Amino acid sequence: MNIKRQYSLPNCNLVLEGLEDANTESVDILDGQPPMSILINAECNFLNSNQKLSGGSIFLENLSRAVSTYAQGFLSGLSQPNQDITEYPQISIEPVGKQNLHRLTLEPEPNSDEEKAEVNLTTVELFDLVDAIDQFYSDRSTLPHMTLILQAVSKRYRKPEQPLAERLTPVIVGFTSLAVAAGALFLIPPPQMRPPEPAPANNTTETRPTTTESTPPTTESNPN
Repeated sequence: MNIKRQYSLPNCNLVLEGLEDANTESVDILDGQPPMSILINAECNFLNSNQKLSGGSIFLENLSRAVSTYAQGFLSGLSQPNQDITEYPQISIEPVGKQNLHRLTLEPEPNSDEEKAEVNLTTVELFDLVDAIDQFYSDRSTLPHMTLILQAVSKRYRKPEQPLAERLTPVIVGFTSLAVAAGALFLIPPPQMRPPEPAPANNTTETRPTTTESTPPTTESNPN
């Protein structure tokens, strides 16, 4: 029996078609449906640009690895070199200049009749595709044998944004300014502390009334 699973996002749909597991004991208890064990076709539809990519199980595995690795580097700022993918179709993603676009390239097997396909995705479309792939791997009723293993990106792949001398210049200037300010403060004499002067006492002058004493008249005697 054919099974169709669809993981829909506003800008991207991931549609998987396959065959169910003939073993009835593997029925998912929560969903009540047998898991899809064989993938016949996987298709990515980008709604805004009306573009699509399709392929089999190798296409889905390479697409998941390429998209997840690129998104990890895009968010962290640590871009690692492209992983060696020997199986076709080979899928890679690279930024398109400064246009906020991401070019997804599908390289078919050299001897096949298929043509090379390129799809330019906006950042919104890219992360809708990331979300759709994440929903697929979270759904254990669809291709439970398929797993995606990602490794943390090493910091040695990070490109320095500025040369070391330029990045250290503000720090050096800051320390120099601090030293100059400290030297200037050292030359300023420390302020002298003077004890507060006592407030003048409130002296009052008492005025005593002046008394006039009467002196008895003197009598002169004439000697005769």
